[in-house]
Amino acid sequence: MVFRKLPGVSASGMGLRLSQKFVFLLFLSGLVTLCFGALFFLPDSVRLKRIFLSKTETQPVTVGSGSENDAREHLKRPKEQEHPRGMTSAKGETSTKLKTLSRKPSVSHEATEERLAGGKAQEDLTLPRSKTESASQKATSSDHGGNSDTFRYSKFKRCLLKPPLGRDNGKPSDPKTNERREKVKEMMKFAWDNYKRFAWGKNELRPLTRNGHIGNMFGGLRGASIIDSLDTLYIMGLMEEYNDAKEWVQTSLDLNSNGEASLFEVNIRYVGGLLSAYYLTGEELFKRKVLELGEKLLPAFNTPTGIPRGVINLGSGTSWSWGWASAGSSILAEFGTLHLEFVHLTELSNNPIYTEKVMNIRKLLNKIEKPHGLYPNFLSPVSGNWVQHHVSIGGLGDSFYEYLIKSFLMSDKTDDDAKKMYYGALEAIEANLVQKSPGGLTYMAEWRGGILDHKMGHLACFSGGMIGIGADDGAPEKRQHYLDLAAEITHTCHESYTRSATKLGPEAFRFDGGGEATATRLSDRYYILRPEVIESYMYMWRLTHDPKYREWGWEAVEALEQHCRVESGFSGIRDVYTMTVSHDNMQQSFFLSETLKYLYLLFSDDDLLPLEDWVFNTEAHPLPIVRKSCMQDETQDKTASE
Repeated sequence: MVFRKLPGVSASGMGLRLSQKFVFLLFLSGLVTLCFGALFFLPDSVRLKRIFLSKTETQPVTVGSGSENDAREHLKRPKEQEHPRGMTSAKGETSTKLKTLSRKPSVSHEATEERLAGGKAQEDLTLPRSKTESASQKATSSDHGGNSDTFRYSKFKRCLLKPPLGRDNGKPSDPKTNERREKVKEMMKFAWDNYKRFAWGKNELRPLTRNGHIGNMFGGLRGASIIDSLDTLYIMGLMEEYNDAKEWVQTSLDLNSNGEASLFEVNIRYVGGLLSAYYLTGEELFKRKVLELGEKLLPAFNTPTGIPRGVINLGSGTSWSWGWASAGSSILAEFGTLHLEFVHLTELSNNPIYTEKVMNIRKLLNKIEKPHGLYPNFLSPVSGNWVQHHVSIGGLGDSFYEYLIKSFLMSDKTDDDAKKMYYGALEAIEANLVQKSPGGLTYMAEWRGGILDHKMGHLACFSGGMIGIGADDGAPEKRQHYLDLAAEITHTCHESYTRSATKLGPEAFRFDGGGEATATRLSDRYYILRPEVIESYMYMWRLTHDPKYREWGWEAVEALEQHCRVESGFSGIRDVYTMTVSHDNMQQSFFLSETLKYLYLLFSDDDLLPLEDWVFNTEAHPLPIVRKSCMQDETQDKTASE
């Protein structure tokens, strides 16, 4: 009985119980600590983390969402760009992160519901942590023993079927044709020399007042005529002029602008021009510049649908829609004219984000219903729905269709999705828009919710060439049909030239009120040095070698010389139907990039920029066909030899 300890009797017994409790609590706290540590440090604990962390910390980043691009841009941008130095935009706002965020349009309740439901949302793709290096930084290592998956210029050159400039720079054997080609070259030199003398570094030349024009399309970027002319000067062999242009790009092209830029215009002129200059010359300068610029365009895609807005501030990354666009919509020809350039940005940077962005546009367009198979010109970047049922193969719609067939061709005919979309659209266009006038002229009307407007714009005259280059790849039994349609459209556009007093075509011509292929409104009678008709001549010459296309091209040269050439350059005219010419005092950059280039190619042999190797973007900048199998084989051969 001595060893029995009764509860509450001895002080020593009470101390023993306290020690046991302390040990137990110590053990319990260790166990809890171990469990919570597992939640945060074990690799499979992501779902448990969500119990304790806010959604914004663990939410996956999706392609097309604002969060994805914000994250990517934060990772890529140098610190000095993360905190702009108080520069003011065209609207007079200080360009800081706080203020630029406040300018972004809010997301509608309907759009939020669609994204949650998955209706307009895009595929979730988490950002790879390894892709924090900027595209422009990657460019510095390629061609210099960099990683095997970076772009090598020598590898690209071996994948071309023919030399880009042909056997003798495309010089034709026929003396008359060569004389005409030399005339076009002289016109280019004349236009360039006057630009350099009176407007150097500005975007375009005003030849009557002999000064430069900056404009508001490029958001503070300068030198549009220089960038647009690089490849034209090079293929014409104007090497002194080309070297002056290259030096300006190296010393004076400042991409840190802070104004309202058109995503479309910057892409087709600056991105397209720099890409083609790189592919033709191999100059790394152009590659570095274009990859730097490409990154600055990505924030335009920060919308609920991933459809980019039309205007972007290249400094802050803020984007918005054109004020004149219906209900804040994006324009078909603008968001549909990115594919060629963005695929090449991916090729050069080895960064898939550019291709992902344009492929997402395709996915959305394939999902939504098309009225009668047609693509209207206005689409909401918030809801992903059409805003109006206005369809045009001219302005607002044109180059969307051009980029479908050219995406297929540029992919070495492997992009079956682009092919399907193009021929589907072409069938709908033939069924609903293609018309025959009482006088036998084939034209493309515009469609306004089922009502035809019997008007064809000068911009729509590119479609003769477009239909021609796509003739071989549709249904075999329709090849001749497409070639005939292309020839008929091109003939109609030529008629719009021949029926004017100046032998230059108006901005738009109509087929109603008894008139055919003529402008019936004063507001449609001007000509601003546009290339589209000559573009179709060039393609139809290469496809058929019918000499009439070269004759038609020479008619245009003579008309340009007579009516548009002034003492200090070339100028558009206000009325093509009067011989008393009134000039508009503007030498458009696309005159040097497109009009004169297409004329030069028209009078050259077909091996100058052969169509087997090159496609032209909508600003006539040549981009090479992407031969993936060849590029991969070259990489494997190099690896094996090492």
